[in-house]
Amino acid sequence: MLDYHSIAEIVREADARGLTISRLVLEDQAADMEIPEKEILARMKEALDVMRAAAKEGMRPDMRSTSGLTGGDGFRLHAYGANASPLGGSFCIRAVATAVAIQEYNASMGRIVAAPTAGSCGVLPAGILTMIEERGAGEEAAVMALITAGAVGMVIAQEATISGAQGGCQAECGSAAAMTAAAMTATVSMRLTKQAFSDLTIEKTNFHPVTCNHICQIIALRVLARCPSGLKKILSYVQESLRFQI
Repeated sequence: MLDYHSIAEIVREADARGLTISRLVLEDQAADMEIPEKEILARMKEALDVMRAAAKEGMRPDMRSTSGLTGGDGFRLHAYGANASPLGGSFCIRAVATAVAIQEYNASMGRIVAAPTAGSCGVLPAGILTMIEERGAGEEAAVMALITAGAVGMVIAQEATISGAQGGCQAECGSAAAMTAAAMTATVSMRLTKQAFSDLTIEKTNFHPVTCNHICQIIALRVLARCPSGLKKILSYVQESLRFQI
């Protein structure tokens, strides 16, 4: 059984058994929880469906938070990407728009997937959903990428913290960004085991901690800005790793 205390140990075990990270973790979790692998896959597919629904709802032009302080930016970013020539290209603007939309949907009390927390709920879905929409990643690859992300989250939770209240934005949004970096690389190429975890290391060490102080007593305003910022950095790190495919 894996103990999820070290990324290096997970990589070594996957290499020794000739498995991808996601396959290794899937087998380990099924054995540990004493349930069939297909049940775990079904749960991950349900999480993916919730992410997709949250992105759709968050894109509504009339979306507003309960406070009225946030909402509509996801829609505006998406409209900009569809009707202009965004500087970062269509992939980047779609990913950022999706992240903002889901964060805004969370602020309006919508149903989201905590990944790993509610405050950072937009990063991982944005990365995975954009890989599906822009790069044609299949549903199976997306589900397995979520398992890869879950392994990263478990290690961070056990060895550090994913709590924004305890560790600031690096703990919450930075952890989500690290999970997404590994997941996106795994989605592109299941062979890039070490590269996937290299991405998360770079992202985590470059996500500067910021105290999660509230704005107007609402923490969502802080993470709404931090999550897309982390996502944009991820894209460059993932591209750096893809050079190993050439």
